[in-house]
Amino acid sequence: MARIGLTAERLTQAGAELADEVGFDQVTVSALARQFDVKVASLYSHLKNSQDLRTKIALLALEELADRCAAALAGRAGKDALTAFANVYRDYAREHPGRYTAAQLRLDDETAAASAGVRHAQMTRAILRGYDLAEPDQTHAVRLLGSVFHGYVSLESAGGFSHSAPDSQESWSRVLDALDALLRNWPAT
Repeated sequence: MARIGLTAERLTQAGAELADEVGFDQVTVSALARQFDVKVASLYSHLKNSQDLRTKIALLALEELADRCAAALAGRAGKDALTAFANVYRDYAREHPGRYTAAQLRLDDETAAASAGVRHAQMTRAILRGYDLAEPDQTHAVRLLGSVFHGYVSLESAGGFSHSAPDSQESWSRVLDALDALLRNWPAT
């Protein structure tokens, strides 16, 4: 019999919180069972295995991030939208480092197609419409933005910018200015 109060949703939320505390790589069904002081077998009525838990955390993270991005983008366009979108990613990674890592989990094609990852791509393309980019340049720009945001956030969270001046916030602002300028003056193909 399943322990009262344990659901897939509650376990996913607890797994996401655990990921933020100890790192996404450390989240397993066993670690979650210890947190709830239950036997591992009692969680298998809600989760298939540790990979299923990790996938559920990734889907939760993608959904949370997409909701934050949508709220930040409402009524914005151009550089204002680009900056708001980028700041949501950076802030989310700082607030929820384990979940941010989870959002990078490679999902199978079917799961990915049904995930909030699709919303992320749609929002990125909506921002880029303000820069009047046609295909394939728009796809190149989507990849560029994702690479820059993720790369900067990853280096910053690893302490890569803490050893020298200027402050990483100043660099972040300059990076966003440079991206805006590049997107406004995208080279013709």
